Amino acid sequence: MKNGSVISDKSLDFALRIIKAYKFLINEKQEYVLSKQILRSGTAIGALIREGEFAESKKDFIHKLSIALKEANETEYWLVLLKESDYISEESFCSIHTDCVELIKLLVSIIKSSKNSES
Repeated sequence: MKNGSVISDKSLDFALRIIKAYKFLINEKQEYVLSKQILRSGTAIGALIREGEFAESKKDFIHKLSIALKEANETEYWLVLLKESDYISEESFCSIHTDCVELIKLLVSIIKSSKNSES
């Protein structure tokens, strides 16, 4: 269910990709530790962005998106770890990593512009 916000829609699509990756890791690779970590951080990004949509203040909005940025950065770490440990292929990594980096860039941009408009 898309809501029209670019960052919200992209984070939802990313979370769905993370869920599919989690299922693959569990079912095909029998990997249970890293897969749980990436599921948690990869789906938290969108949840925090959605929380930010109803933030109580500009400061609260920036705070929620800053946490989303931390989760996106953590997700990128898990993706690199999964690739380097040969749980996912280079091709799979490149595809989902590109989406993760795009979310990071969007979040950084939104946070910076929100901070600038706050002053």
